[in-house]
Amino acid sequence: MATKMTAAKRETGKPHSALTELRGEGNVPGVVYGYKMETTPITVSEIDLIKTLRESGRNGVISLDVDGKSTNVVLSDYQMDSLKGSFKHVDFLAINMSEEIDVDATVHLIGESPGEKEGGVVMQPNREVHIRVKPSDIPDSVDVDVSELAIGDSLSVSDIRDKFSFEILNDDDFLLVSVTAPRTEEELEELETADEGEGEPEVIGDKEEEAAGEEKTDGEEKE
Repeated sequence: MATKMTAAKRETGKPHSALTELRGEGNVPGVVYGYKMETTPITVSEIDLIKTLRESGRNGVISLDVDGKSTNVVLSDYQMDSLKGSFKHVDFLAINMSEEIDVDATVHLIGESPGEKEGGVVMQPNREVHIRVKPSDIPDSVDVDVSELAIGDSLSVSDIRDKFSFEILNDDDFLLVSVTAPRTEEELEELETADEGEGEPEVIGDKEEEAAGEEKTDGEEKE
């Protein structure tokens, strides 16, 4: 069942200050577009948006009420304020529940690797895969079992592709997880030595100020 959220249509063509004011009031500007939907500028309450995403998940279906008309949508894209940690803009994609869509799904590692028990390090270079699936079948995550991975082993998309009913769109060699050998004492010592050898970075500004100070002193002595 889709999580419900309310939005209001938003007027465009206003100065940038209007968007700043809108965000200051706890709202987030956005757009909704897609299936049987003209691109429509909207605004949603940030509190409602956060609550809805917690309930539905990143890829969950949302029943978005825009001025009294409900449309099934998924969160297509969003922008965050890196300083405030708040939403700056959201895009919603209107969907046909009977047709497949492409979404990014989080890769979740399950089980405990024998290689990790032996001191190996589990590396996860890619934490999402791109999948094609019907909206009602979008998974909360793509579970990847690492319980048989020894040191030196790895899993790529080719190893899990046939384990799910949905299509994984990434290439076969798209690496998901690997178990690497622990660093030896010699390697750790070499890293520490390399870090110590780098020393303090030279600050060009300080050097220029120092040179300017010397020139000023020389000029005062000449006078």
